[in-house]
Amino acid sequence: MKKEIITICGGLGSGKSSTAKGVAKVLGYKHFSSGDFFRQVGLELGLSVNETNKRAETDPTIDERTDQKLRDLNNTDKVVVDSRTAYHWVPTSFKVYLDLPVEIAKERILKSLKEDKLRSKSDPKTSSGEEVLAKMKERFEMEQKRYWDLYKINNTDKSQFDLVVDTNKNNLEQVIEIIVAEYKKWRESD
Repeated sequence: MKKEIITICGGLGSGKSSTAKGVAKVLGYKHFSSGDFFRQVGLELGLSVNETNKRAETDPTIDERTDQKLRDLNNTDKVVVDSRTAYHWVPTSFKVYLDLPVEIAKERILKSLKEDKLRSKSDPKTSSGEEVLAKMKERFEMEQKRYWDLYKINNTDKSQFDLVVDTNKNNLEQVIEIIVAEYKKWRESD
């Protein structure tokens, strides 16, 4: 049975959080960010995002806490989740993948850093595009390896999703409109 849950996945800088918040607002749903939850776990441990990812390679309790929070969403409705693994944990959700080339993602992240929006999520000492790209790649590779080792999932395989949206060709408002429209069609179909 289809749940009233939308899971939004995508690479770094693809707009998962902004999109999820926007879709939730339009639909009157709650929003949950596994990244924010993961960062909170890291803060409790006194670690940055990259340090938390490194620790998670040897400390399974970090991923277990996040995964359990995502699995618990199966018992709820009317929520939009931005997460790289929620589509796996909530298989009856409407699964969306936000697609964006790495170079465009790097530029978006740099712009956000300059606007001071992501200071709490990134290393404030990182300033050059090369440094940002290196940290993005390091984080992405750590996560991909961990997801494969733990769950045998590859969240970049777009065939697993109900909808793939190019966030380079569509602005945020368009992306939200596309997702809401396709979600409503999905809910009406069997």
